[in-house]
Amino acid sequence: MRIGETAGYLGEIAGYLAAVLVFLTFYMKTMIPLRMIGICSNCMFIIYGSLDGLYPVLVLHLILLPLNALRLREMLRLTQQVRRAAQGDLSMDWLKPFTSTHWARSGDVLFRKGDAADAMFFVVSGHYRLTELGIDIPLGEIVGELGLFALNKSRTQTLECIGDGELMRISYEQVKQLYYQNPQFGFYFIQLTTRRLFENIARLERELAACKAADASRREGGTSLSPA
Repeated sequence: MRIGETAGYLGEIAGYLAAVLVFLTFYMKTMIPLRMIGICSNCMFIIYGSLDGLYPVLVLHLILLPLNALRLREMLRLTQQVRRAAQGDLSMDWLKPFTSTHWARSGDVLFRKGDAADAMFFVVSGHYRLTELGIDIPLGEIVGELGLFALNKSRTQTLECIGDGELMRISYEQVKQLYYQNPQFGFYFIQLTTRRLFENIARLERELAACKAADASRREGGTSLSPA
């Protein structure tokens, strides 16, 4: 078989493979597999275009190949960021440009239960407590986020400063923008909110169990004291 015939034969095979891979890209339902198949398709079209002298096809896929590779790299990096965010490993340094610094002194009340809610806080330093629940907010924690989801947009707890410190304040409007613009922050925010809700549910369950145990103890005590 002549070299030209061999090249034409290989080019035809590459063309058919490229067509199959294009079909598979339309079949893919998620972006990472789609980009990977797209890169394989670009490679086959480059071989096909170069062997058969189809220069428009060759040029097109020489351009699409690095574009698909770039998008795949971005998706893989985003997946890693989302995985870290889901594990609670999220640096808040990038959040600082969207916040304003708020200094608090011991005894200050940052917000009260029932107040209109329009912002949340990221604890940088100091000591803060949710008064009604008696829960201390550790450093590096976000607080005040539940008001964003409250139907009446009001505070669900009172936050008091019991040790001088610094907080970063961010409005709910900025939170909404960041939620849509930065999936890493969005996943972290969802995780934070659901964790807080599960903690509240667990606390209520413990309190209910304690009340039931106390009530049962009182009934047993009353029965033992009743006359024979």
